Parts: sequence; C-alpha cells; structure tokens
Amino acid sequence: MQAKEAADRLGITQRMLRHYENEGLMEIDRSANGYRRYSEPDLRRAGRIRDFIATGFSTREIKTMSACLSDEGAGPCEGGIIKMREKLEHIERLQADLEARKKAVLDRIEELKQGLTAEPLEL
Repeated sequence: MQAKEAADRLGITQRMLRHYENEGLMEIDRSANGYRRYSEPDLRRAGRIRDFIATGFSTREIKTMSACLSDEGAGPCEGGIIKMREKLEHIERLQADLEARKKAVLDRIEELKQGLTAEPLEL
C-alpha cells in the first residue's frame, strides 16, 4: 500500500512515516515509479514506533531498541522491557520535580496573598 493509506491506517501523517524512515527506523521498498510501498510488517513496525513515541521515547532512543520493532521473535522484547523501566523511572523523576515546583509556586502565591492582606505601615 502507498503512504497515504498506510498513514491513515496508523492514524498518523505521511510526514511522520517519512520521519521514521529518515531517522533510520524503517526501510521502505519503492515501486518502479518511486512511490513508497508499505507491507503489513512495515505497518506493524511503524505502529510500534508510533506507540514508543507516544510513551515518550525519542527516535534516538527507539533506535537502540530496534530488535523490539521487528516481527522476528514474535514475543516480548527483553531489551524493550529494560528501556521501558528506565523511561518509567525518568518520568517519575520528572513528576517529582514538577510536584516540587508546583508546591514552590503555591507557597509563593500564599506569601504574596499574605502580603496583600497585611495592614500598610504608617510612615
């Protein structure tokens, strides 16, 4: 199938499919007229890439898990589990940092509100 149909089936844009290819995540066959031709295994691979991106992985990170993108082995990818755990730890660190920042902002708002309600000093 051509790029438009492949993108529609995956719920992404043709530009994203080209991006996957440009980043070295996919190798797509071309027809005699130069159009990209996507096979069912290509669609499964692109779907896996899309899903990894949706969970916060960069294309650089996904490249390190290339074994997790193919149909070969047809089972869970051990390296992928390790990378997913690392990503989860990273997300949890970011979440803790954001919570600390949120608390600091809320504390500062409270301080400012207290300053507004304080009686003015007489000069």
